[in-house]
Amino acid sequence: MQTQTAAITETTTMSAEQRAEEQKLLRRLQMMMNMVMQTVAQDSSLSVDEASQMVADARKAALAMFPGKELAYDLIWKPRFQRLMQERFRLM
Repeated sequence: MQTQTAAITETTTMSAEQRAEEQKLLRRLQMMMNMVMQTVAQDSSLSVDEASQMVADARKAALAMFPGKELAYDLIWKPRFQRLMQERFRLM
């Protein structure tokens, strides 16, 4: 009985540690994406090609942090970046 309890406690602890690590990664991702969006929005010397490269690099970094989450990226971040690029560079 004690062994089972220890195993369950260890699994719960690992799960809590994994959740904490995921939350840490999510905060880093959000900070990174916000920095890219602010730079694209506010840096008047940035060309459309440079901004596009920053967005592409941010996507690569996000998918490196969260492999296999392309759909989540496409649903959450891609529309935000597209809207920003359209507004900033008057793209159609």
